[in-house]
Amino acid sequence: MKKSPSLNHAAKTLAPWLLLLAILVLWQIICSALEVSEFIFPSPLAIIDALIEFSGPIAHHALSTFWVTMAGFAIAVVVGVSLGFLIGSSPLLYAAVYPLMTAFNALPKAAFVPVLVVWFGIGAGPAILTAFLISFFPIMVNIATGLATLEPELEDVLRVLGAKRSDILLKVGLPRSMPYFFASLKVAITLAFVGSTVSEMNASNEGIGYLLVSAGSSMKMPLAFAGLVVIGAMAMVMYELFAIIEKRTTGWAHRGKNGN
Repeated sequence: MKKSPSLNHAAKTLAPWLLLLAILVLWQIICSALEVSEFIFPSPLAIIDALIEFSGPIAHHALSTFWVTMAGFAIAVVVGVSLGFLIGSSPLLYAAVYPLMTAFNALPKAAFVPVLVVWFGIGAGPAILTAFLISFFPIMVNIATGLATLEPELEDVLRVLGAKRSDILLKVGLPRSMPYFFASLKVAITLAFVGSTVSEMNASNEGIGYLLVSAGSSMKMPLAFAGLVVIGAMAMVMYELFAIIEKRTTGWAHRGKNGN
């Protein structure tokens, strides 16, 4: 008997929460049964206690990290879309620039933090730029790929109908690239949080990264894990936000995938 679409949707919605709950319960049981010290590996209950006890400082640092990450991510979207459009619209640029961008992406972005500190000082500047450097590449690659893989037969038909190269790119290529674009946003936003947090750990006096270093140096491991939980929650919320926007704006690319 085939399940109804509503039951399938409910199951898919509940599945990640049930899995998370199972992991937390198992985690708590292991920590309690083995009497693991909080200084080594805090239990979920200890982390929840830290979230409540230090809610004020955590909220302050989380807000700082959030806006720094969003600033770097916004720059990454603008630069990534612009470069992706230029590279994808020209086979010559695609062949020339894409390998260089791939080599740049392979460089560890944490290595740029000391250089950024010299250029911009300690504070939000290095964190914003680190978030940008680590997150713009997926956006650029997906936009360029969406444009560069436009079917030659489709281009020939459009040219026969009188369409110019710019018309093909703007009216066909870009809409066709939207699923690629939103897929890249979901990846890039999580990377942006990684970039800003890594920078804050080395070159800032506020933010979740700074909180992690401070908590670790004072042996407050539940607080450090609480910071990790918060950064993960913020990334997950932004990921789901882009997933919702993707479904509502590019539903034509997902038809037939939600039923079974």
